[in-house]
Amino acid sequence: MARRIAIVEDDAAIRANYAEALKRHGYEVSAYAARREAMEAFRLRLPDLAIIDIGLGDEPEGGFALCRDLRALSPQLPIVFLTARDSDFDVVSGLRLGADDYLTKGVSLPHLMARIGALFRRVDALA
Repeated sequence: MARRIAIVEDDAAIRANYAEALKRHGYEVSAYAARREAMEAFRLRLPDLAIIDIGLGDEPEGGFALCRDLRALSPQLPIVFLTARDSDFDVVSGLRLGADDYLTKGVSLPHLMARIGALFRRVDALA
């Protein structure tokens, strides 16, 4: 059974590109444009891994709020921030909120896939 990855990204083109790339690598992908939409879906069924942008539409810190909410739902869920925001303050904030990794947009697809694979290996080892 394919692992389920959720992408929460407000830019439709970026969201579609990442979703297609992940599907080509064998993942089942759910894509959301907004925090509220994603949380409604996550309350029904959590993904196996979440990839979140920080700025979501009219919520400049929406991804941070989503990370907090997801951590409350599941302490074990792997969460990766994938964002254009690259300041030390944002990276440290994201990791302190509970994200497992923090990548900036423009990261290569092989790099992203390696990070996802590493997180899934860790989850499997702990299981």
